[in-house]
Amino acid sequence: MTKTPTPATGELQSDRRHFVAGAATLLSAGSLTACATAPAADTRGRFEFALIGDMPYNRAQEAEYDRVMQELNARDLAFVTHVGDFQFDPRPYERNPASSRPPGEDATYDYVLGTFNASKNPLVMTPGDNDWADLAEMQSRKIDPLDRLAKVRSLFYPQGSSLGQRRMPVTSQADVDSAHAAFRENLNWNIGGVDFVTLHIIGSNDNMGRGPALEAEQRQRKAANLSWLKRAFAQARERKSLGFVIIIHANIGFENLWPASYHGRYYRPLSGAKASKPEPTVYDDYIRALGAEMEDFGTPTLLLHGDTHLFRIDKPLFSTRTQRPFEHFTRVETFGWPDTHWVSIEVDPAQPQVFTVRPRMVPGNSPNRRAPTAG
Repeated sequence: MTKTPTPATGELQSDRRHFVAGAATLLSAGSLTACATAPAADTRGRFEFALIGDMPYNRAQEAEYDRVMQELNARDLAFVTHVGDFQFDPRPYERNPASSRPPGEDATYDYVLGTFNASKNPLVMTPGDNDWADLAEMQSRKIDPLDRLAKVRSLFYPQGSSLGQRRMPVTSQADVDSAHAAFRENLNWNIGGVDFVTLHIIGSNDNMGRGPALEAEQRQRKAANLSWLKRAFAQARERKSLGFVIIIHANIGFENLWPASYHGRYYRPLSGAKASKPEPTVYDDYIRALGAEMEDFGTPTLLLHGDTHLFRIDKPLFSTRTQRPFEHFTRVETFGWPDTHWVSIEVDPAQPQVFTVRPRMVPGNSPNRRAPTAG
């Protein structure tokens, strides 16, 4: 759904945008409401939550990250969600070790945890590939990614609770699904009639292609994620939820499963880009599972992620029945390094669309608005 600025409000409704590696990238800006009809006459109140991720990467960005957290602490939010990658990728770090805190070290995890617990609002994080899996690429010292995964789980997921100065109750997959008891990072909670679920889906090919042990980890995690997703949809149906929000790290590449006409239409205006038949990816099972659930699920649904660091709002999930996008499924990707801003999501049961998404540009974090230096 594409909308243009309304003269009365000046708010820009964002249209479909997609990241294309090696091709031109179209950036979206503005706010967009997820289209579907919510139950009428619901008395549950409105609230706002914040979406951040892919920060802080290096020491330069830490100051900008601090400005983001200050803005969030000045607002009365239901919670803040960080979609992972809270530390630098080890590969650029090793090219310039002075640029950032050492990824994978206990002291770096402790620093990040401290910033999360300094949040005045409840904070929930889902891991990214930088946070543990990509440590397999470290050359200067050997780090076991599975050991770091265990560290992330032990530090960032207190039983039954979010992080932050003010905490909220959450349910972990580890507590209710004995078949996947290791996955304490997969969470769900309900606020104001809206269901939220996190799934541990990461970038860097979801950790495939790095040897038998890590590929076994990926298969176990995928099984847990699909089980948790199915349970969350069933719970939302049973509760007749006003809205449903799925929170992951990875950009799972919805466009790879687009109908050919839409796929070609996307590439057509990009000079030098050539549409080709997409190859299967490790994320396709997630996209198909989402599509199958959405076919008979009429609740407004958001999928929030990071990973490719480009703010976007679009309708990227297609029905296999109609070969058209689901109008009530909206994807939002947050800002990420080197762009240090946040996204506001307002939930209002009085509005038929339920969700309103707005980018929040942080003063002082924009290189295009800084005052020119003298001379």
